[in-house]
Amino acid sequence: MKRDVLSILVLTIFGANAQAQQQAPQILVRAAHCLAAKGFLPSAGAGALSLGYFLDEQSYPGDKVVYVVAFAAPSRSNGEVFAVFLSSKNDQETFNIQNNASFVLSKREPLGVSFVNPPLGGTWTQEHLASAIKAIEKQPRFTVPVKELSAASTCQCDSYTDQQTKKNGK
Repeated sequence: MKRDVLSILVLTIFGANAQAQQQAPQILVRAAHCLAAKGFLPSAGAGALSLGYFLDEQSYPGDKVVYVVAFAAPSRSNGEVFAVFLSSKNDQETFNIQNNASFVLSKREPLGVSFVNPPLGGTWTQEHLASAIKAIEKQPRFTVPVKELSAASTCQCDSYTDQQTKKNGK
């Protein structure tokens, strides 16, 4: 009896670890690579990031949006959310960062999310980001080593901040 209980406990622990160590999907790794390349995520120094994502092919007809959440910690319900538009031309993927915000999940808020630093745009944008955050909360989180993000990638990275950088001469 004790042996059976011990066996079940060991299998449960190893099963949970195997799930937690699941390989991050390449679309998430490439989007996170661009977020790090554009300075939205650490590109060095930090050990690993706790990330989640949601691919939206419905909200913007003809466009794909990868929503990425970088959680403050693996067990936390706060972090940063990013809206990254994905396009492809001549076998070249482009990840275009179009919005970001800091958030905290909150049962007191009508959307279930409180934006600490609100995104650009109005109510529609906040509703879509909040909906993406809630969808990501229901999915697995992935631990991605920061060094993996700095690896060379074949995708192109663009951001809404690129125009500001060019205007300021940086």
